[in-house]
Amino acid sequence: MEIMVFFSLLLLACSVSTNPIDTDIENHDQQISNQQPCPQDIHDVLRELTASLTEQKSLTLKQKVLNNDISLSLSATQVAFSAFLMNQGTGYTGPFPTLFTLIFKRAVTNIGNAYNQHTGIFTAPVRGVYHFDWKVYGKENIQAGALLYRNGEKISIAYELPTSGGVSASNAASLLLQAGDQVSVRLSAYSRIYENPDNHTTFSGHLLFTM
Repeated sequence: MEIMVFFSLLLLACSVSTNPIDTDIENHDQQISNQQPCPQDIHDVLRELTASLTEQKSLTLKQKVLNNDISLSLSATQVAFSAFLMNQGTGYTGPFPTLFTLIFKRAVTNIGNAYNQHTGIFTAPVRGVYHFDWKVYGKENIQAGALLYRNGEKISIAYELPTSGGVSASNAASLLLQAGDQVSVRLSAYSRIYENPDNHTTFSGHLLFTM
């Protein structure tokens, strides 16, 4: 549209004589001669404008692609979650004769949606080093233990055996994960943990850096 408007104005300028109407043939011929370069000038200007607009469109497209790549990169590297064992209420979990995956149902933070509060499993969205913390609370002379697992591999345990009252056990680990690796907290066999609205039993983690 800009090119068409400029073309019309330029053509109009070329068609207007700079001298008054003169019946003299020489002057008329001179006018025509002076107007001869106009079509060529129009083509030159149009070529320059077309090249300029094409370059501008190319730069705009590159910028959009770059912005989109930055957005995708940021969303993939913003990963953090923190979850509590129960949504509400008070109660015990366990004991069970075998390992039992704990489902931390109340996710107060879940940036990147890598933690599944329905299964209790965290799935790494990208390759990188992640840091995890977990804590359990037990009481009444029954052991309280929970293990951190990466896929099917046992990493470490948080464990306490209360002799009276209540005790809290916690641990932490930084793990190199591949995209798709899964991390969970599993209640150890014959352990029992207690939870109330104070949220003693927790599981959290975040991405430190990609690799």
